[in-house]
Amino acid sequence: MTTTVKISEAKSQLSDLLARVEAGEDFVIARGNDPVAHLTRARKESDLQLLLAEVRAARLRTAASTHDEILSWRDEGRR
Repeated sequence: MTTTVKISEAKSQLSDLLARVEAGEDFVIARGNDPVAHLTRARKESDLQLLLAEVRAARLRTAASTHDEILSWRDEGRR
């Protein structure tokens, strides 16, 4: 969920906002009602590596598709 905060609030509570961003929250910083910036957690290289490891592990757990299965998926709804 994204929360909108005014610039003055963001300036006075920056440390708190950053702690909340690290915990996974997102913020839009606005001047009046106009969005100016989006405050979100920076991706780390280790985050991407963990995601890749999860995807590779999931692929190893699934059975390999046969050629006939792939052709049937391709042709599904064509007849």
